[in-house]
Amino acid sequence: MTSAQQQRRAILTRQQDGTYRLTLEQAAVPAPAEHEVLVRVRAASLNRRDVYVLKGQYPMPPRASLVPLSDGAGEVVAVGRGVTRFKPGERVAAIFFQRWIEGRPSAETHGSALGGQLDGMLSEYVCLSEQGLVGIPHGYSYEEASTLPCAAVTAWNGLVTRGRMQPGDNVLILGTGGVSIFGLQFAAAAGARPIVTSSADAKLAHAKQLGAAATINYRDTPEWSGAVRAATAGLGVHQVLEVGGAGTLAQSIASLAPGGHIALIGGLAGFGGDIPAMALLHANATASGIYVGSRADFEAMNAFIERHRIRPVIDRLYTLDEAQAAYQRIEAGEHFGKVVITL
Repeated sequence: MTSAQQQRRAILTRQQDGTYRLTLEQAAVPAPAEHEVLVRVRAASLNRRDVYVLKGQYPMPPRASLVPLSDGAGEVVAVGRGVTRFKPGERVAAIFFQRWIEGRPSAETHGSALGGQLDGMLSEYVCLSEQGLVGIPHGYSYEEASTLPCAAVTAWNGLVTRGRMQPGDNVLILGTGGVSIFGLQFAAAAGARPIVTSSADAKLAHAKQLGAAATINYRDTPEWSGAVRAATAGLGVHQVLEVGGAGTLAQSIASLAPGGHIALIGGLAGFGGDIPAMALLHANATASGIYVGSRADFEAMNAFIERHRIRPVIDRLYTLDEAQAAYQRIEAGEHFGKVVITL
């Protein structure tokens, strides 16, 4: 494999209004430097974050151009000098923050996000540090593995690493996007009681098939915290995967059980929102800001996935030529689970 060979990749080009335009281009295949691994990417998946990046609404330094998407999986085809963690032929997935290996994030963590500060995975070949990759769960396809780096690790960090979820916990899952469906699956596998909200009865029926103990249509029940308490015999929930933001935060906090934990993740219903300190104090509750997780989180999650034989829910597959349509499906909120692009 030499840099003279060509590959196809997506590219975001910054426009004068701060948004980006998505196109495909030919580029040289990179050669791995010392301690780097060259990966032939076979699949990449989208997150809501990728739509924000495209629209220029994501908080990051402006770039003239960017290879998008943080999440991808493929096979190692070459290694640079000094690489010891992987060898050609091994199947790998990239970690979201390339420099968050374990423990607390450092000052340099945020600057190492793929598909944002760093070029991402929507490319036939990528060179990454050997430290920025993990092996993929046994038996997973590349498409399945591509769903894990952001959404699954975020759900794992929110519920397990930071939330310390226990069997029997009541767990509130907002919506049926990527993070939410992984949260539902992890909670069900751990012996917790997932309660899922959605505006679509068909999605709620699917959530029940995946292990939801109760479901709530938030369009039919706008003040849904009361329905949450009814579904938990008045107790409330011990865990919340809060992906809504300003439009849902008050209801999520009102749903908490004493000693509960709320994982603050997203802003699908608007960013911001007030956190009533007295309500948290009265409930002895905690709130954690969750921004994906470390490589150690990823590896612990993979072990759990293999032990419980969890398979990702893939909403739809697209080809690289159909990348724009994949973005549109995420933006429209039509998906249930993960949207994947094959390369």
